[in-house]
Amino acid sequence: MPTPGHLSSPFHLWLAWPQPYRIVRNPDQLLRVTLARHLQKSKPADNGCGYLLAHSVPVKLIQEAQVNRRRLFSSIAVAAFAASAAMQRAAGTETAVKPEISPPGDIPDSQVFITFTSPAGFSIKVPEGWARKDGANETVFSDKYNRIALTTGSLAQPLDLAYAKSALAPEIEKSGRAVKIVGVSEVKLRAGKVVKIAYDANSAPNDVTNKQIRQENERFYYAKGSVLVALSLTAPKGADNVDQWKLISSSFRWK
Repeated sequence: MPTPGHLSSPFHLWLAWPQPYRIVRNPDQLLRVTLARHLQKSKPADNGCGYLLAHSVPVKLIQEAQVNRRRLFSSIAVAAFAASAAMQRAAGTETAVKPEISPPGDIPDSQVFITFTSPAGFSIKVPEGWARKDGANETVFSDKYNRIALTTGSLAQPLDLAYAKSALAPEIEKSGRAVKIVGVSEVKLRAGKVVKIAYDANSAPNDVTNKQIRQENERFYYAKGSVLVALSLTAPKGADNVDQWKLISSSFRWK
């Protein structure tokens, strides 16, 4: 009985009986869909050996099937990666991205700052020329990898270290990506006693490249009565923004 190995042409395939659409393929091609479609138009003949010998498959159909197969596997791989990342975030097991050796993101010493006044009742200095986006309870200023977010909320209890460690820090860990809390402290600024939480986290994947970077963050909490304002400063880990971040956090004023 002839075997698939006897076929020298890549355009002839064997079909195992009694499953005429299960392909015993040659080493280089898998053409299930193409062959099934082709056989709808022509019936293979019995070779008398318990097997069906398929008719020759046109080269154009073979090439089309190969392209479709590559696209299918590519789509499956992308979907699997996205699902895996989502499952990791849900389980809180996203791995920390390795920091870049020479990260971009330094705010220039020559940067000009302007005063931003919020309708929530405070003002603060922000870099001139940065993109601004306003939301219901948040205003964000950004420039490339740098980000300043001002979020307004309510406070039901005194703002102190105990509250920061029991509620604010866990909230950051829950909402962020591969968060590592570096420190929780109280600092005294012109606006009064402020809670500061420093932490590292992964960025969200880039919309085009899907790349993530490791970021360093400082979040300052300012309280007045029942109003709580969170100032979040974000930059690539290793960027030198110590002086600029100090200027921004110290410029906060209640109106």
